[in-house]
Amino acid sequence: MIKKSVLAVALLSAICTQAEAITINADGAWHAFDVDNSVSTSGELEWIDLDNNALSFDFSLTKTAILQVVDGGYAGDQFLVIRNGIPFNNQTPYGSSPSSIWVTNMSTPTNSYPDNLGTNFDVAFNDANFSRGIFKLAPGNYSITGVLIQSALDDEGIPLNATVGAIRLQTLTAVPLPSAAGLYATGAGLLGWVSRRRKSTK
Repeated sequence: MIKKSVLAVALLSAICTQAEAITINADGAWHAFDVDNSVSTSGELEWIDLDNNALSFDFSLTKTAILQVVDGGYAGDQFLVIRNGIPFNNQTPYGSSPSSIWVTNMSTPTNSYPDNLGTNFDVAFNDANFSRGIFKLAPGNYSITGVLIQSALDDEGIPLNATVGAIRLQTLTAVPLPSAAGLYATGAGLLGWVSRRRKSTK
């Protein structure tokens, strides 16, 4: 994995100077990208647009935000996500529940060929078989790119090396935090139980 990551960064360094930039906002909308080395203008596995050119998603933040990345199509792909030319590595986990996704590359996927979800990114993001990543970003300027470092396999075990994925950006306050909501509900329930108990003992 380390060798693949180093090669991926070297590849992106060479390609990103010609990347087509798409400006996105922190509005929670999914923005799709493709990967297909058979049509990519570089012949490699970087994220590409519909014209088969290398693609970057650019934005400026004035508030802390969450970047989410998900695989679509067949489960089994994994991306190395690059922020301003540097991979997301050795980060702290975002969230505290056991199902939280560690913020380092992306989660480990399970191969699903021949069943696929197409571009239903909401379903894919909530399906543990699909690779996904969650990245907490401080205010600043960003250019996000990526490269496929693990491909879904066909029924003969051959890497497809072609997929679709998406990213979305949301301000921190707009992102639901299941673990925090659970703690709040538990705390509110406990306070209610204590209050009722006190009344019954008076």
